[in-house]
Amino acid sequence: MSFFDNIFGGKDSSEKNRLWKYIESEEDLHKAIEDSFIRKIAIFKHSTSCFISKTVLKNFEKEIESSDQKPELYFLDLLAHRAISNKIATDLEVRHESPQLLVIENGKVISSASHQHISADQIV
Repeated sequence: MSFFDNIFGGKDSSEKNRLWKYIESEEDLHKAIEDSFIRKIAIFKHSTSCFISKTVLKNFEKEIESSDQKPELYFLDLLAHRAISNKIATDLEVRHESPQLLVIENGKVISSASHQHISADQIV
């Protein structure tokens, strides 16, 4: 790991983290929404080039890892899959923000937060 990776976090921890199911296609998004009819889910929308988004993601992952609850978490890389992010905004009637955590139950967004307001408490 380089000096700058140590300072700025290097690669996203989400690339290795088993907490996440990845949304990389409209089919993945459809499966996530279907899953919300079985259990509450959360989608973390992340900009991989944004330092603030990386910081919020790392803090959120630490919070989840130290929690007794293990919610169903989905991860969307906004830069790689912007069209899917736009579809989420349109289909779920939520304004796009980044970073953003959407909590979905029965196919509807029941909680949405951005930046420093993102917390594992939203999912419980």
